[in-house]
Amino acid sequence: MRPRRLHWTPGVGFGRMLRLSGGASLALGLLGVCAAFCLQAAPPDRDYWIEPMRKVHARFTGKPGTFAQFGDSITVSRAFWFGLQYDRKNAPPEMVKAYELVKRHMLPACWDWKGPQFGSEGSMTIRWAHANVDKWLDKLQPEVALIMFGTNDLGQLELAEYEAKTREVVQRCLDRGTIVILSTIPPKHGQVQKAAEFAEAVRRIAREMKVPLCDYHAEILKRRPDDWDGAMAKFKDTPGDEYNVPTLISRDGVHPSNPRKYAGDFSEEAMRSNGFGLRSYLALLKYAEVIQTLLAPKRD
Repeated sequence: MRPRRLHWTPGVGFGRMLRLSGGASLALGLLGVCAAFCLQAAPPDRDYWIEPMRKVHARFTGKPGTFAQFGDSITVSRAFWFGLQYDRKNAPPEMVKAYELVKRHMLPACWDWKGPQFGSEGSMTIRWAHANVDKWLDKLQPEVALIMFGTNDLGQLELAEYEAKTREVVQRCLDRGTIVILSTIPPKHGQVQKAAEFAEAVRRIAREMKVPLCDYHAEILKRRPDDWDGAMAKFKDTPGDEYNVPTLISRDGVHPSNPRKYAGDFSEEAMRSNGFGLRSYLALLKYAEVIQTLLAPKRD
């Protein structure tokens, strides 16, 4: 068994935690690490959301199989979700099973629910969702909604506003009978710590509001803990556009990567090298889990 890696917050290792302490004593730093380790060592209750979301779904009056994706450019891009219906090379068994379940349940049009009328647009923040989510819910009446805002928010909002507005958006979905899957944002070049804080806020909201979580931030750091950032000097001379770097975040340091070599590929190597592919994989598995656990069997 590989030794467990200690973390203060997801993605912030022991050495970095001590550097961030700003002169705190080594003893206090060690105590903090031990406390954090003990908290994370306890396995999470993976079923925490099932009964609460069952009650939410009992209020649902829309059309089964409707799946909305609310977010910014990382969601509106057809590099996310849309391509799953065509290419799934080297898909692992759990992905094959998840895809078949989603294909049976989800309305085909939802593969391409892209654009502001569907709740996704580049450059947007949780403020935009907060102002428009009721309109999206009226139009789409989604059975399930995947929500990921935060990357643009890092430069515009403080954590308290981001967390408060995210909670309100989630609650308004739940009040309509829409099951919410929350997603953490990816790490971002130049704002690593703040992105980690925003990701932790989403984890906290998911736990407290008892909704399913897709932890994209943690999965990126698990696969590429030291070189997820395509803006690093080592990727400077990689041929191709900014999305073609062989790591999980593109050369702009913001968006997921999408190198041509790994397009539509879900091998282990590809999921360490294609950020959009990794996100699609994670969303597919989580949505399939919701379908299998809570939603109606195949429609006629």
